[in-house]
Amino acid sequence: MVLFRRGMHFGSYGRVDDGPPVFGRLAESVQAAEAAGFDAISVPDHVLQNRVAGGPASPMFEAYTLLGALAMRTSSARLLALVSPVTLRSPGVLAKAVTTVDVLSGGRAVLGVGAGWDAAEHEAYGISFPQIGERFDRLDETLAICRALFRDKQASVAGTFYQVREAFNVPRPVEGTIPVLVAGGGERRTLDLVARYADACNVFGAPDMLRHKFDVLRSHCESVGRDYATIERSNLSSVSISPDGKSGSMTPAQLVDRLGSMAEAGAQHTIVSVRGVWDVAKLELLGKEVIPQIESLGDPSPLA
Repeated sequence: MVLFRRGMHFGSYGRVDDGPPVFGRLAESVQAAEAAGFDAISVPDHVLQNRVAGGPASPMFEAYTLLGALAMRTSSARLLALVSPVTLRSPGVLAKAVTTVDVLSGGRAVLGVGAGWDAAEHEAYGISFPQIGERFDRLDETLAICRALFRDKQASVAGTFYQVREAFNVPRPVEGTIPVLVAGGGERRTLDLVARYADACNVFGAPDMLRHKFDVLRSHCESVGRDYATIERSNLSSVSISPDGKSGSMTPAQLVDRLGSMAEAGAQHTIVSVRGVWDVAKLELLGKEVIPQIESLGDPSPLA
């Protein structure tokens, strides 16, 4: 199963809060990305914007409310949070939110989930932020519960931190279940959870790092008896692009070369986050001069 081939991550909604126009600009860019050939749209799942992307006074939407709205503005792209920290919602509520997006979109949702990292937003909102070991234990239980709720009409799962008892998940996922993407490159816990639960992973780094992480993932798959080839391998890359490569940006040809090196390292997809994504011309440039070139790099192509 190929979840998607070319993904666009909208990590920022700009630095100005001018009300409804914030969503209007986002919706226009998302539609332009889909028209350009991107078949997956991802958004952050945070309650505050980080300082790199504008800081806590910058706009930040609640992820699943936003994905539900984008389901109404798109027709074919997969929709996911990249990614939901395990700390923000109980597993049952998370599964219900993702299933709602799936039904609204006609079966296009993906659950993207990770252990979480932004302690500052948790402190600001009064959300508990356990130590890393406990967060991974909670992630393990969350994945088990979400899988059960996606697969079964009614599920009971008992863990140390979370329990669901004869919980209904109705309406059901459109295709009978929902794919799961686990993000992060932790070699002991994260990639083990990918091997045990995920349909896809998302890791970070240069080609040499990607190659190493995928080798570690292969080892975890061997340990648990999982076919490594059944896990789609992706990474996230921030991109600045222009036709001429001025002001430190990349040309389309340079981006194609970068994607090729990541494909050689084992990445089937690179989900791109484009700086200045509100500039629709940049999305159109990617659609005209990058996407056609990467189709020849493999199937599925390295640009998710």
